Amino acid sequence: MLTALVLICSITNTPDLSACTRDTAVQVMLVPAEFGNPATCFMHGQAYLAETSIGRDMAENERIKIMCVPSKTIDARMHAQTH
Repeated sequence: MLTALVLICSITNTPDLSACTRDTAVQVMLVPAEFGNPATCFMHGQAYLAETSIGRDMAENERIKIMCVPSKTIDARMHAQTH
């Protein structure tokens, strides 16, 4: 299963969107759902962002990167951050 991470990066700080990571992003959003394939994950990531004030009020210099990663990776990382 895949989980969508929505990264919003400033092109001022990270001009190359491929260099946008969780560490360089201005905002990081975790879509609270799991998906069976990358296309569905990507589409739901976009839709989730569009429904938020963050997505509607983005600055002109901000860009979006959606990463679909294995849910196990996210679960392990979240567990490590809370302990």
